[in-house]
Amino acid sequence: MGDYGTVLDLETALAHVADVGATGVEILGEAHIPGYPEPSPAWIDTWFNLLEKYSLEPTNYGSWIDTRLHPGRSMTAAEGAEALQRDLKLAGRLGFSFVRPKIGVVSSDLVPDPIWTESVERSLDLAHELSVVICPEIHSPTPIRHPVVDDYIGLIERTGTKNFGLLIDTGIFQDRPIPLREGETRETRPAFLDGIGVDPADLKDVAPYVVFIQAKFHEINEQLEDQQIPWRPVLQALKDSGYTGFLSSEYEGDRTPWRAIEQVRRQHALIRRITSDLD
Repeated sequence: MGDYGTVLDLETALAHVADVGATGVEILGEAHIPGYPEPSPAWIDTWFNLLEKYSLEPTNYGSWIDTRLHPGRSMTAAEGAEALQRDLKLAGRLGFSFVRPKIGVVSSDLVPDPIWTESVERSLDLAHELSVVICPEIHSPTPIRHPVVDDYIGLIERTGTKNFGLLIDTGIFQDRPIPLREGETRETRPAFLDGIGVDPADLKDVAPYVVFIQAKFHEINEQLEDQQIPWRPVLQALKDSGYTGFLSSEYEGDRTPWRAIEQVRRQHALIRRITSDLD
């Protein structure tokens, strides 16, 4: 959103998060931390003071392994590990339990750059030391049943690590199109914006490895009806799978200032209403 740094500062944002009734907060390192990757001691003090004031827990820290950082050459696995470890250390300093590394991709279905495996394995000991779980995102157009997911699970099973898991973005369950924006046509925008319609029941296949949920959504109307995400089967599948972690609201709809706050409020009301009478 364009709200942060314009109509919202850190305290105003956290105050709205708490007012919705949320108990945790997720940030993007590069976007939200002044002086990243070396925030001032004063900012860190302010961060913890505000978390205490609004009774919020740091949940997921979004980071990047920017494999296209160097024009004309690929990033090495050592450089990827260095980037990941830089953010693991900062996330640990700020109290986060999860780090989502967005890894550069090599295909339209978001297959990550091959350096991801070694970059992550080099960082598992540090993640363990910091009590942080590294969790790459399963994001549309990548479904749950996909070689990317199989490779992530393969690393977990091969290493036995407890510090690597899956982050599921609920945008993969989108089953109705996002409305076209001005100047867009279905032919000129990515096809996955029409929704890839992953069956929520597929969650059962990966449930033991899922550590975090980004509750992606785009539009909830005044009647608390989501226009793209089928929340009842998604939430039922999460309950049936035994998931007990966070659902972290991720609004990706219209960017009009202040609109995100009302949309997140509607999402929380919708989710509470549905979970109150799940089977």
